[in-house]
Amino acid sequence: MKHTSALISIVLSLLLTSLVAAPSFAAQADEKPSVPCPTLTPLHGLLPILIWLGILPRPVMASTIAPSDSSTSIVIRPDPNDQITCGKTVITAIDDIAFARRSLPTGKSMDLLLDVQMPQSPGKKPLVVYVTGGGFIRAPKEAALNLRTYVAEAGFVVASVQYRTITDGANYRDGVADVKSAIRYLRANADRYGIDPSKVAVWGESAGGYIAAMVGVTNGVKIFDIGNNLDQRSDVQAVIDKFGASDTSKLSADFDSRTRDANNAKDNPIAQYIGLDPISHLLDTRVAMTAANPLTYLKAGAPPFLIFHGSQDRLVSPNQTLILHKALVAAGANSTRYVLEGAGHGDLSFLGDTKAGLPWSTNQTMRIIVDFLDHWISVVGTPARDHRTP
Repeated sequence: MKHTSALISIVLSLLLTSLVAAPSFAAQADEKPSVPCPTLTPLHGLLPILIWLGILPRPVMASTIAPSDSSTSIVIRPDPNDQITCGKTVITAIDDIAFARRSLPTGKSMDLLLDVQMPQSPGKKPLVVYVTGGGFIRAPKEAALNLRTYVAEAGFVVASVQYRTITDGANYRDGVADVKSAIRYLRANADRYGIDPSKVAVWGESAGGYIAAMVGVTNGVKIFDIGNNLDQRSDVQAVIDKFGASDTSKLSADFDSRTRDANNAKDNPIAQYIGLDPISHLLDTRVAMTAANPLTYLKAGAPPFLIFHGSQDRLVSPNQTLILHKALVAAGANSTRYVLEGAGHGDLSFLGDTKAGLPWSTNQTMRIIVDFLDHWISVVGTPARDHRTP
C-alpha cells in the first residue's frame, strides 16, 4: 500500500503540473460572452491507465438495476445538449491552501489542501464546500471544475477540499473530520476569502456525497471535531448529496447477484473505509448500520437536504439516497430528492464513458442546485427561489 500510494502521488503530481491552465475569467470586468465551463480532462484521462495497471481497482458495474420507488421524489429528464456555460462573472481562484495537518499510520504527516473560487463582486458571500468522489481511494480536489465554477459564478465562494482515504490509512471518521476541519478553517479565515460564516453548505458527489451527508447530520456532534480551529463551528446550513451511499450494508441492494458478491469481497475499498470485520475481512455490517450510517444521527433539526440519484446508476444503488431521503422526512427534516431518468453515476469519463456526465452538467440540473443554495444560504437581499421547480 505504501509503494502504491507513493506511485499514485507521483503520477498525479506530474500530470497536474503539466495541465494547461483553465481559462481565465479575470481579463475584463464588463459583460463577456459565455464559454464552456473549464474542465480538467487530462485528469480523467489518467485514471483508466492507473486502473489498467492495477494501481487502482476497477469499479464493479452492475449489469441489472431493479426499479426504484420514485413516488416521494421528483423525476426529471435533463436534455444532455443543454449544457452550462461560464465566463460572465470574474472569478479569483487560489489553489493548494493547507487547512490542516494530519498524522498518518505510517508515522509520517500530510497537509490537507483545498482550492477556493471567489466571485469578484461586493460583499461577503455564502460558502459552499465541495467534497469530491473517488471511491474512498482518492480524493482529487481538482475534480468537477466545471460544476464548481458555475456555482461560484452564481455568487458563492466555493471551496473544494481534500480528505483522507484508504490510501492514507484512513476511515470514514477521518474523512468526516477532515471536511469539518476545512469548514472550521474557512470560518476562521472568512475575512480573507470574503465569506459570510453564518451561511455554509456542503455539497458532495458519490463518496463525497456520503461524507457530505455525514457532515450535515452530525451538526453539533463533537466526536468528529478534531484538530485545528476548534473555536469555530463546523455546522452547515444546507446539504447537497449527489448519489452518495447511506447504509453501506445495502450498497448493492438494487443490483444483480454477481455485483452484490463482488461488492462483498474481502478487503473491498468501501468496506475498508467503513470498517472491516477483523475475522472475515468483509464489511463490518454492525458499523455500517450504526456509527457509519447517517441515519443514526438524524434529528428534526437537521439542515435541509437536496438529494440526487440517476435511475441507471450502476455503482451505488439508487435505493441508498432513497433510504436517507425517507428517513430525513420521517425525522421532520427538510429533504427534496430528484431522480434523473436514464442517468448513471455522474461523470464516468475516467472509465471511458465521455457522455455519462452530461445529464449532471445541464442547465436544468445545475439550476436546481443553485436555486436550492439561493433558497437556504442566499446572500442578504437575494430573493429566495423555490428549489422544487425544475
